[in-house]
Amino acid sequence: MAFLPISVLFFSNASVRGGTEEHILTLLRGLDRRYFRLSLACPPECAEKLRPDFPADVELLPLCLQKLSQVRAAGRLAQTLRDRRVDILHSHMFQASLFASPIGWLCRVPVILETPHVRESWRHGWFKGSFAVDRLISRSIDYYIAVSEANARYLLDQKGLPREKIVVIQNGCDLGRFSPHQPSSPGLKRSLGFDESDPILMVVARLELQKGHTVLLNALPAIRREFPEARLVCVGEGSLRPDLERQASLLGLEKSVRFMGYQPNVTDWLALADITVLPSFFEGLPLVAIESLAAGTVVVATAVDGTPEVVVDGKTGLTVPPGDSSQLSDAICRLLRDPVLRRKLGDAGRNWVWERFSREGQIQRTQELYLRAWAESKKGFTRGTETPRRNDECRMMNDEEKRQRSGVRSDKKETVNAK
Repeated sequence: MAFLPISVLFFSNASVRGGTEEHILTLLRGLDRRYFRLSLACPPECAEKLRPDFPADVELLPLCLQKLSQVRAAGRLAQTLRDRRVDILHSHMFQASLFASPIGWLCRVPVILETPHVRESWRHGWFKGSFAVDRLISRSIDYYIAVSEANARYLLDQKGLPREKIVVIQNGCDLGRFSPHQPSSPGLKRSLGFDESDPILMVVARLELQKGHTVLLNALPAIRREFPEARLVCVGEGSLRPDLERQASLLGLEKSVRFMGYQPNVTDWLALADITVLPSFFEGLPLVAIESLAAGTVVVATAVDGTPEVVVDGKTGLTVPPGDSSQLSDAICRLLRDPVLRRKLGDAGRNWVWERFSREGQIQRTQELYLRAWAESKKGFTRGTETPRRNDECRMMNDEEKRQRSGVRSDKKETVNAK
């Protein structure tokens, strides 16, 4: 294939390292260098957090573009796209795409992609809730990558984005890092001030409103009435840490709860857990649920967005409604009472994620989309000419696209039935 390698620029305007950034790292590590030359533009704070795990052959460009008033930063992004002759611009999260995609279109980047990742619960009111801006920006975007079937339905039904532009590529991770036989680090539980026999509830998530820590803290007194030795470990950092520490204190939970901040080696912490809890109010498709099940650790999670595609209630874990501390405590106590059920769900969950959520599958399907979209762009665009950047009359459509034109396309073989 001519013109290889294809220049791909990832763009993020996040200042923290969370699930989206782990998703980006998975792609940066795994995409085939025979076909792609990779770079990432993101704010300096995020760049510093990513550096320890960043691939040496990927260019990291500190760039903060989070407001319309940052004209100089917008100019820097445009200059970067031109200087590096970027073929594919891939933005992550709507707020990044809001700035980057129109700039890419004006710079005549052949392929522009957006991975929205989550349902945006903050979109309320007649203007924000109308998604008019999203539909306007969609004119500059070739494809949306939905990270779950639920994410695809949100983009189609609520945002009203073009059906033919939505492709489902579920999140994956390096499942081989996790094992149900991995022991926790020697002395780790003791270092937290807990006894070796204490059951551990684990939350691996940013300390932000989305993740629902407040609901779990409210559920913990009821859990401890039946299981006084139950302990909660929160791995992750965020703006709500002072508030959550204050809430734990007011509930008299200081001796039972530990806030450990960001921890790079999540495998050690999942090995410590008896139950992983994900009490989120919204998600895309949560990596921590995949990781926990890969480690054979059962998950109690809220039934939001793509989470039930991983945590299938009664089969690979238990799900509860978001914001309901009573049902959350009941589900956790049910598992604490029944170690056989914990093992059964954990084993089934491990098999489930190995079948459906591998890193290799995510990377392969992303590569296929990149190459298809880039080939399509060559049908209707020649760099350096006055030919329009995009020409629907010339757009190549393969057989799969023709068959599925009437429905949201999925680049995976099997649709998860997770009611």
